[in-house]
Amino acid sequence: MSPPRLTFAGVVGGYGTAAVVREVSGQVAPGEVLCVLGRNGTGKTTLMKLLMGYLPCWQGSVQLDGTAIEALATPARHALGISYCPQERPVFDDLSVRDNLTLMRPDRDLAPFADYFARFPILARRLEQHAGTLSGGEKKLLSLTRGLAEGQPVILLDEPSEGVQWENILHMAALIEERKAAGTALIVVEQNLAFAERIADHYLVMDQGRTVLVGPRGEIDRARLLVHLQV
Repeated sequence: MSPPRLTFAGVVGGYGTAAVVREVSGQVAPGEVLCVLGRNGTGKTTLMKLLMGYLPCWQGSVQLDGTAIEALATPARHALGISYCPQERPVFDDLSVRDNLTLMRPDRDLAPFADYFARFPILARRLEQHAGTLSGGEKKLLSLTRGLAEGQPVILLDEPSEGVQWENILHMAALIEERKAAGTALIVVEQNLAFAERIADHYLVMDQGRTVLVGPRGEIDRARLLVHLQV
């Protein structure tokens, strides 16, 4: 088994003086997906922001390939190899679809996106359109395409399937499987259990900011997950 690529242990953090994530631990290895599940408001997005550095860790550690990164700012974490596709405001609304995809690429070349355009042709047709005019689901496709195409060793995806049609969710799953095969480690926050079951290697289920269930997909059946997901 490969050693974990991204590890977090005893992570605590939140907003103001209110702790939202309370001593959460987990890890993901190259070629694996860790799916973070839970009801709305359980701290899943806050955990992602702590891992990416948008929020400071009050306690605990975050390590990338064995090196502590919890004190690093977001740009430094990205430079070390972590990409992040957020749940809210996933794209730059005032920029075109083309610019959203190529903003961080020095050559502005669209060739690396050919496979993504084949699966999401709507993006190829709307390259010159402002991203803000896309539907919510289309913005998610654009965000996922940008994030996966960066080719970083670690990718954090927060609710990538939200508002996306099932046909495109299946394309998302196929693209994620391709990244896994290339050795990418992914942490994916999801509400869509059917999608999570397609891509997950491990589950981490949160409730009230804490871990309530964690383990390999093969050891956790749907019934146990639904106990923590149903309102």
